[in-house]
Amino acid sequence: MGTFPLPKLTVLCALVGAVSFSTSALADGGEVSGQLRGYWIDRPAADSGPLAQANRLQPGTVAATPPFATMQAELRGSAKVDAVTLNATATLQTRSFEGGTTDSDGWVNEAYASGKALGWQWSAGKKAVSWDVGYAFRPNDVVQQETRRTLAAQALTGRPLLMAEHFDADTAWSLVWVNPIEPQANTGAQESALAARVYLRSGAVDWHGFTRQGEHTGTSLGVAAAWVASDALELHASARAYEHADSSVSINTGSTLSTTNPWQPTLLGAGQQILVGGTWTNEAQVSLLVEAWHDGTALTDAQWSAWTARNQALPSWLARRVPTIAVAGNLAWQGNAFGVSNSLRQDNVYARFSWQHDRWQPALDVLYTPADQGIIATASVLWSGERFKLEGGLRAYYGPDDAVVRQLPVQRQGYLVATWAF
Repeated sequence: MGTFPLPKLTVLCALVGAVSFSTSALADGGEVSGQLRGYWIDRPAADSGPLAQANRLQPGTVAATPPFATMQAELRGSAKVDAVTLNATATLQTRSFEGGTTDSDGWVNEAYASGKALGWQWSAGKKAVSWDVGYAFRPNDVVQQETRRTLAAQALTGRPLLMAEHFDADTAWSLVWVNPIEPQANTGAQESALAARVYLRSGAVDWHGFTRQGEHTGTSLGVAAAWVASDALELHASARAYEHADSSVSINTGSTLSTTNPWQPTLLGAGQQILVGGTWTNEAQVSLLVEAWHDGTALTDAQWSAWTARNQALPSWLARRVPTIAVAGNLAWQGNAFGVSNSLRQDNVYARFSWQHDRWQPALDVLYTPADQGIIATASVLWSGERFKLEGGLRAYYGPDDAVVRQLPVQRQGYLVATWAF
């Protein structure tokens, strides 16, 4: 069994507090629930791409993740104290890797208080607040900044925030100060920012307006709409224009060797994120979801072309008697490109076909990148009982040899998830 360093012990103390809170909540008429989740994921390393090249030159340059099994216990509780409602969600996890090693961890997903004052509802603490109307991509998810299309979905870990909301029959206002006490240097989802959303229902159309003022990324403005056109058809769209965006860029895009990691944080200039999509569902519960989007925060086509050219040029240094470890290290640093944005390419097309039949839901989704004809395909099946769910699937990567998705550190992933709710 894995050991718990001091930081993990601190988290576990918080978990014990959450469990105690949930127990008292149940005794005082509150609510407590949870689930046990076990899942297995296999991610065999790819035999192509810069990371695979690095490991062929110098085995162990990039550590591979062996297959592993995970057990999670998730506990949720809420209780009302006078006019204030307390909410908490905590997770305890242990993982067992092929080869016999294990590690354990625990964290608090959410812990916040909420109430009402002057006609507004307020929340304070750590809370998940997800906005926008898209499925595979959400330009205006400016608070939670959730990673979409994960293989084994888990409860979100919220952000520290102060939030005020006002509702009536057809409108809603939300004001959020996210990461209010985070250091100024924090970036991405940890950046301190003020955000607001307004919602308006007009007949069959839901309208959303968004604004965000980041501590160093500046102002962004967004709009989204979802229209129920008929019993079978729903259409949606979302767009956001931003003043700046956190990113990273390589300061060495040529063929020369670097002595330190050339990928450095940077602040992008003005850009846009745009999504359009729709869902068609027939009486037999067969559904087809199609979305297309542009993500200005992803690397440009020119940047990817320079990245590919550098990958091809780096091995030539071996003929000049440069140490193998230096070439392998430079190839490994090229893997930083995969984490620049949630979208690998700026332009993407996504389709998801699913069928709900009794307790079964088979699905197939495909992400296509037109710039290089890369394809990520995921086949899955879900069985849902009263308290038990079982899901499994396979994700694989296709396309030409020079497609970005073919350069990823893994080329296929298999998973199996079993969940029991209580």
